[in-house]
Amino acid sequence: MKIRIKNNGLRYRLTRSEVEAFARDGLFKEKVQIGDDALTYILQRTVEAELSASFKNNIITMLVPESMADEWTGSDQVGFERKTDELHLLVEKDFTCLDEVDEDQSDNYPNPLANNYEQRN
Repeated sequence: MKIRIKNNGLRYRLTRSEVEAFARDGLFKEKVQIGDDALTYILQRTVEAELSASFKNNIITMLVPESMADEWTGSDQVGFERKTDELHLLVEKDFTCLDEVDEDQSDNYPNPLANNYEQRN
């Protein structure tokens, strides 16, 4: 799972196997070790009605309503978001990049723009 934090925006991008694990377990988490400390980021199903996020003890938790999680994991829906005055939350399926990159993308979703990109190049 990739995380992007920019200004007051928080975005998670998940590969196919990560989406499958989230669908099965209702939770997916990653951790990055930074020196003596770590940042953990979690995507978790909730019975709450709205997409929300919290940050405590170096843990970012994004809570996804059950109905939203079920629809997203069981369909071709790319993602979902919630914008408030304070925060923009976004969760997406991770597509393969159109340009060459050094990272392994074998578990990413096929990019729907790939055919258009190949035809232009």
